Amino acid sequence: MRGGWTGRRTAVVGAAAALVLAASSTAAFVLRDDVARVLPLASPSPEVTRAPLLAATGEQAGAPTAAGVAAALAAGLKDKALGGHVAISVLDALTGEPVLETAAREVVLPASTAKIATAVAALTALPSDLRLTTRVVAGAAPGDVVLVGGGDTTLAGPYSRPGYPRAARLADLAALVRAAIAGAPVRRVIVDDSLYGGPLLGPGWRPAYVTSGDVAPVMALMVDSGRTKLPPLIGPARAPRTVDPALAAGRSLARLLGAPGAVVSRGSAPADATPLGEVHSPPVPQLVEAMLTRSDNDLAESLARQIAIAKGQPATFAGVAVALRAVLGEVLTRAGATPGSVLLSDGSGLSRLDRVQPGALTRLLASVAGTDRERLFPVLSGLPVAGFDGTLERRYRRGPGLPAAGVVRAKTGGLNGVTALAGLVRTRDGRLLAFDFTADSVPLSAALTSQTALDRLAAALAACGCR
Repeated sequence: MRGGWTGRRTAVVGAAAALVLAASSTAAFVLRDDVARVLPLASPSPEVTRAPLLAATGEQAGAPTAAGVAAALAAGLKDKALGGHVAISVLDALTGEPVLETAAREVVLPASTAKIATAVAALTALPSDLRLTTRVVAGAAPGDVVLVGGGDTTLAGPYSRPGYPRAARLADLAALVRAAIAGAPVRRVIVDDSLYGGPLLGPGWRPAYVTSGDVAPVMALMVDSGRTKLPPLIGPARAPRTVDPALAAGRSLARLLGAPGAVVSRGSAPADATPLGEVHSPPVPQLVEAMLTRSDNDLAESLARQIAIAKGQPATFAGVAVALRAVLGEVLTRAGATPGSVLLSDGSGLSRLDRVQPGALTRLLASVAGTDRERLFPVLSGLPVAGFDGTLERRYRRGPGLPAAGVVRAKTGGLNGVTALAGLVRTRDGRLLAFDFTADSVPLSAALTSQTALDRLAAALAACGCR
């Protein structure tokens, strides 16, 4: 099965390395002995661009030291855009031992780096072959059909762009229904989104998240993640969301069934209803990859609710909090972190009530690259590649981050006052490091420049021997 969902990511890594090779005429920002210098990049370092991220072994590279890492980061940490407080955790992924940790055991607001924890929990609690099913069944009255949501936020309609992984399509579901009803008129479309319950917006969320396109109200049924128009081709995939994705999905199905005038309302599927058609999401490993690469808030919330269901909890924000704590407690203990070091109120990291110790995330990342690699590989393959895809596509293209293009894989995070970056990087000597940089006192005016500052820190790790 793995070959089916890692092929695209293998291509991503190769293309990202090519970006570095293509940068031979630019200037590289190099940090050495605490001094920042701009040097011509006549040819990229072969140690950085040739070997895959996980190729380093203890015999190939010396262990990094706290002094070496501190020296590499010192200049970048002086950047005023970081606001004067950065929680740092850098681990040797080979040994799982901390190299440099400053405030790593403090609890911070993680923003979207929390999705790393959600991803690990999903791959731990959910079957790898689980697919989320959207189905249509016959209603109780003639002319009634019931659209039943299974939590697939990737279900595609007119406002989804093709991409990886291939999503189920509402049009295909409608075709199955048309064939099943054999021309019988559709008078009413009933939407059943009862799989999920509780508040539609998470605790600590801003109501503006919906209107700004960051997330849709959390429902078990939606098409195009509730978007009302196509997202832009470049930049974050934000587009306004409808306040009721389930009813909007019902109206879309009615149009596809040739019954745009049909009544659309909420209800429940009858017991033992006649099935008319169903479509399935990609399997959980692919959903995890997509969630991390795109920082997909809707998908993160749906995966979190599936975790709650799997652990016997209500599919609500409250149930998610309990289920995530239970699943992650076991994983964190195995990784050498405190069980309560990740406390999430949602799956996406949008909540300002979320609290995480940066040292906990690096220990999860070290597990992903080490002892739990077989099970957690989609976390590694889903992390955006610097300068190439996902939320790092437009970063590491120039300036201080350029030398680390294709070498850093990391999850971004950003909320008002918080900029974070957590992932994996291979040093100049071939040692694999897990890192988390969380700046939680960022001035609002420095929201973008703080991203560049964190990219500079990750690039400094890639460029150093750190010994």
